[in-house]
Amino acid sequence: MQGFSIRAMHATSRAPLVIEPTADSFRHIDSIRAFSQKARDLLLEHGALLFRGFAVADVAAFDSFVDALQMERSNYVYRSTPRTSLGNKVFTATEYPAALEIPLHNENAYQREWPLKLALCCLTPAPTGGETPIADMRRVTAAIGGALMDKFENRRVQYVRHYRPFLDVPWQTVFQTEDKAEVARFCADHDIAHEWLDSQTLKTVQVCQGVARHPDTEERVFFNQAHLFHVSSLGSAASSLIEMFGKCLPRQSYYGDGGEISADELEVVRKAFKNESLAFPWQKGDVILVDNMQFAHGRNPYSGPRKVIVSLLDLYSPDARTEILL
Repeated sequence: MQGFSIRAMHATSRAPLVIEPTADSFRHIDSIRAFSQKARDLLLEHGALLFRGFAVADVAAFDSFVDALQMERSNYVYRSTPRTSLGNKVFTATEYPAALEIPLHNENAYQREWPLKLALCCLTPAPTGGETPIADMRRVTAAIGGALMDKFENRRVQYVRHYRPFLDVPWQTVFQTEDKAEVARFCADHDIAHEWLDSQTLKTVQVCQGVARHPDTEERVFFNQAHLFHVSSLGSAASSLIEMFGKCLPRQSYYGDGGEISADELEVVRKAFKNESLAFPWQKGDVILVDNMQFAHGRNPYSGPRKVIVSLLDLYSPDARTEILL
């Protein structure tokens, strides 16, 4: 397209496709608006687009960039990670300690509705590390294999969470309210079983999809966060949590019928994500637009200052009768 250079970043991967302005006049965010339909077409084909060299220097500029994409923003409720709202449905990326890796995952795959697209912007690249790796879900799904995919599709995934003071994300942050009645209404509306075990301890249980089909490509992909919620994701810290809380862990995942997901099965999933991980160094002002069902994303550990912000786009609520088989 005139005014833009479009190239593949990796010879062996369909994404990210790098889009750069060819002249200063096209660096302005307004030029993205005329490109937005082409961006949708390229995103569907390639799964992730990296916009580089545009004038995205701060939160306000990213806000304008998202507007130019002409995609509907969605909020971040029923949270699983701490984030800060920056206004107009723009958030900080997950606020976890810099030394920790955030494993590859699909955004909100632990819910029954999710954003079809994500826009992530790097305002401050970390001096060391801090990349946002991505992974092609076609390849991840193929590596997991048909037998395990069928198992996740047929049995689905159950997420059990216990909210306690000073441990994990508090319920007030997860549900974005201080009102227990609001929590009850949200849970009823989203088919989440909830129970107050005492005045400060909330338990929730929800069964969601194990796999999903892309609404445009109709491809079946692995689509859940069992590998993140399962206590085995904590490594050496898992045994002390089990000793302290037994089965009443802050987070745990099971098959939808309550059966255990084995460590070997989750290792297959984690290995599939790891083997398909692609990372690139962030540059200041980079914006990556990701098809959330075609590509997973994560975060590498880092040192020094780093600021990445995000907007969740085009909320998708699949037909429960066909997608979740309720």
